[in-house]
Amino acid sequence: MTYCVGLYLNQGLVMLSDTRTNAGVDHISTFSKMHLEEVTGERMIAMLSSGNLAISQQVWSRLQEGVWLDGERHTLRDVPTMFRAAQLVGAAVRAVFDADGPSLRAQGFSFDVALLLGGQIIGQAQRLFEIYAAGNFIEATADTPFLQIGEHKYGKPILDRVVTPETTLVDGVKLALISMDSTLRSNLTVGMPLDLLVYREGGCCATLRKRITEEEPYFRSVREGWSKSLREAYRAMPVPDWVPG
Repeated sequence: MTYCVGLYLNQGLVMLSDTRTNAGVDHISTFSKMHLEEVTGERMIAMLSSGNLAISQQVWSRLQEGVWLDGERHTLRDVPTMFRAAQLVGAAVRAVFDADGPSLRAQGFSFDVALLLGGQIIGQAQRLFEIYAAGNFIEATADTPFLQIGEHKYGKPILDRVVTPETTLVDGVKLALISMDSTLRSNLTVGMPLDLLVYREGGCCATLRKRITEEEPYFRSVREGWSKSLREAYRAMPVPDWVPG
């Protein structure tokens, strides 16, 4: 299991993923689930992955080598639009399914993969997509300004309550980290370190890419501060007058 989140804000994108892979209680490893394709000043496309690591790594490898789409071979470095980039990733997912799906089924495994794809190509709007195991996808909008994959239920409430398109990038980073911390506390299959990408709209290159460890002072302050704030908010709530004292 994993947890990845992408925020679609007027100022840009915030994308965050954990790095834990879990094939059993005695087989836990660390792998980056964030992949970046960047042509400075021309395009920035980032992909986060959850599910079967072998599947997601094959998808990314195929995208590097080139994937057939509508009779032409493309990579993320030459697709003309972000919509076509999402289609290309979907085609890569289906190609991996065609190659490995039957073998996985024969071994009793499901074809488990989900991807977040976000970025911008110069002269076009930034976009953020969630791509499913069937290769189809949905897109973040002003009404739904964040997307999640993996173990998302613990980190969703704070985002539902607070995130809007007007949220700043700085606040977006804070909220993504709070969302991740809520997941880390409630699910052992999601783990440190974290990979963070911040993209400022119009830049066509990553504004910030950072590996966050347990020792990161700001993340520790977020964890401690959020826990303290929740305890204080709970204590400040009025007690129900219909419960016997």
